[in-house]
Amino acid sequence: MSLVELIAQADERGLAASGLACLDRCVPLLGGDDEVLRPLWANLAMGGDPAAWGELLEQVRVKLGVAEVMDDEGVEDEAALLARRMLAAAPAVRSAAEARIWADACSVASLQIHRLLDPAEDDVASAAALPQALNSVRVGGVPGAGRPEGMSPLVAAELRRQVSVLELLAGHGAGGLRRALEVSTEGRRVLRAVVSRRARGRG
Repeated sequence: MSLVELIAQADERGLAASGLACLDRCVPLLGGDDEVLRPLWANLAMGGDPAAWGELLEQVRVKLGVAEVMDDEGVEDEAALLARRMLAAAPAVRSAAEARIWADACSVASLQIHRLLDPAEDDVASAAALPQALNSVRVGGVPGAGRPEGMSPLVAAELRRQVSVLELLAGHGAGGLRRALEVSTEGRRVLRAVVSRRARGRG
């Protein structure tokens, strides 16, 4: 199925995991460490209390200094602003309806972030390729396969990770969380390296 189809059919846990995984991969833009979102991942596991989600989310926001959305785009670059808004928009209640809105928004924002950060990026071509990718790309489990024409490697890899997370949760439920976290961790390491290189280039 395409990414859009997977999001449309996902259950509450799958949707929350999808949004959380996108946010997790973008943590380097928020100045957070690799463990900052672990309490939220644990909350999605079997036996996690959905009622505790809101409090855990607020604790993460405090740690990352994202109490509210920064609307002044001159304060920080666009990629970091998108990551901040992703966290700010996270629903305080774990419900399928709210999680679906968040997962959809996080999917688009994370792809946009990777587009902005890709050093090999062709802005016009890649931006035009995103809508097609969301609706048509299907991942068959072959690394490097299925990159739409005009889409940069960094964006294509992020798209594959988003699909993988949703497929893991759809196929294994809570049992797919560990592998989903591994997929997200891999993506976070890639993005952290990209952010580091960009910072050195600006220095």
